[in-house]
Amino acid sequence: QVQLVESGGGLVQPGGSLRLSCAASGIIFESDVMGWYRQAPGKQRELVATITSGGNTNYSDSVKGRFTISRDNAKKTAYLQMNSLKPEDTAVYICNVRRPRWSRPGDDYWGQGTQVTVSS
Repeated sequence: QVQLVESGGGLVQPGGSLRLSCAASGIIFESDVMGWYRQAPGKQRELVATITSGGNTNYSDSVKGRFTISRDNAKKTAYLQMNSLKPEDTAVYICNVRRPRWSRPGDDYWGQGTQVTVSS
């Protein structure tokens, strides 16, 4: 089993920066993909960014150029550096690990989430 704990959320002014961390407990495999999702009130959960153990990344168009996902495999930790924050970035940010499985859909593990509020 994998447990994920996020940290680093908080209140920040528009244009500010914040760095989120996601620390994983348990075994993380080379094939596991780590990522960040977010969910704002009244909206569906959406993908923010993903990263493989080899450093291959994928970003939502809404955050591309402003956010950077990274990963420390030795620490089993993923990070999300958020710059030029906008009020519309306000959401609960949730860490995810997706584990590919043989001959069936992959398994997903989720953290509890950390609140990010962008407001003046």
